[in-house]
Amino acid sequence: MLIYNSQTHRKEEFRPMEEGKVRMYVCGPTVYDQIHIGNARTFLAFDVIRRYLVYRGYQVTFAQNLTDVDDKIINRANEEGRAAADVSEQYAKAFIEQMRRFGILDPDVRPRATHEVEAMQDMISTLIANGNAYVAANGDVYFSVRSDASYGMLSGRDLNQLRAGERVEVNDEKRDPFDFALWKAAKPGEPSWPSPWGEGRPGWHTECCAMIHRYLGAPIDIHGGGQDLVFPHHENECAQARCAWHAPLANLWMHTGMLRVNGEKMSKSLGNFLTLKDVLDRCPAHAVRLLMLQTHYRSALDFQTDQLDGAVGTVERLTSCIKNLRWAARNAPQDGAFDDTDRALTAVCKEAQAEFTRQMDDDFNTSGALAAIFSLMGAANTYLADAGGALTTAPVLRAADLLVELLGVLGIDLGEVGGQDELPFELVGLAREHADYAGDDAQGAADALLAARQEARAARDWARADAIRDGIASLGLVVEDTAAGARLRPSKRRA
Repeated sequence: MLIYNSQTHRKEEFRPMEEGKVRMYVCGPTVYDQIHIGNARTFLAFDVIRRYLVYRGYQVTFAQNLTDVDDKIINRANEEGRAAADVSEQYAKAFIEQMRRFGILDPDVRPRATHEVEAMQDMISTLIANGNAYVAANGDVYFSVRSDASYGMLSGRDLNQLRAGERVEVNDEKRDPFDFALWKAAKPGEPSWPSPWGEGRPGWHTECCAMIHRYLGAPIDIHGGGQDLVFPHHENECAQARCAWHAPLANLWMHTGMLRVNGEKMSKSLGNFLTLKDVLDRCPAHAVRLLMLQTHYRSALDFQTDQLDGAVGTVERLTSCIKNLRWAARNAPQDGAFDDTDRALTAVCKEAQAEFTRQMDDDFNTSGALAAIFSLMGAANTYLADAGGALTTAPVLRAADLLVELLGVLGIDLGEVGGQDELPFELVGLAREHADYAGDDAQGAADALLAARQEARAARDWARADAIRDGIASLGLVVEDTAAGARLRPSKRRA
């Protein structure tokens, strides 16, 4: 398996530090608002990476933090006249809700910054004792960037060529403009904790490093986040780990590309700022995932909103294929002899799984993996169309199960898709009218209607056959003739 390392700028063979096990950390959100789809794209990418590592047999321990104390939270609380803790709790719950709605697996460990202050203070004390940090006159504690000879190793930045103020906070308390805050002295009305340096709160760059060390140890196998975090956030994390524990923070750094909306940078001023909730209120999660995964995680993603309907249609075609395969296997009039067409479908399944794995082993190329899935869907549909009256159950079910399996690795869970659609109860009344049906089961009514329609067609009673068809159509269903017989399916898209 090859994975692109942001630090070395090349693909490297993945070798976890402990055979069969992977320790993985992805920076979580600052919980002061609903997350936008750029954040969601990053969390989706690492959800799929995690799922695929598990699929390949690794035991993955996945951690992601919640930043629940920060200037943005405090500012939001002041604007709304609320406590900062109330703001962070509201949006922490909203984040978790939207992640689950989007099909993102919960992390194994989800530490919150406000619960980890002691671990951060221990790390800061170590950095001060090692001569890598200092206490300013106002009670702030700063990391001395120039005390770390390896600073810039991750981002490739040269301090001598950087301009003070470029993504770096500058104030008079620092000894050097590039130093960054590990601890911020308390201001009136702000949340704070006691410390050896006075009341205050941790700096943003401090929390992830301390939490990784506490819950996963250092170095970990994979540290991930958005491309915008490489500098200064991840660079500062690296520096703290090297100086506090004399070890790298992570063996492999992974970063997702930036996201644009309809060809433009996403911003509220342009009116194209989309939260994940906005998008999921409009479109099913499976379709949003599929649309995003058609672009490689390291590439810039142009999120075209007019492509959402197409993604919905693609998921519907995948769902229909799985349903048709399972329905055909269950309803075939006889199980045919295993022949060349069956061998061909079996070979397609084997190649699709191999190609899926090849693509995902190459730095998690989800676009190529989806192509393998679509190829399998096309072959399965062709098999059903050409099978005639006799189907062989084993290759048909294998194709259905494999589609579900591979889509599931991408978090598109169609495992509950059965061999028949949910049918409206109104079919019972229609069947009693046209087929002398005495039961009260919708599927039984559907079977009776289809049998009555077939009898009418055989007797060339076109008026009765059309009446049955029209009644079925009035309930939003169509009759689909397949190699295994006729079936009913919805004629309208369902959200």
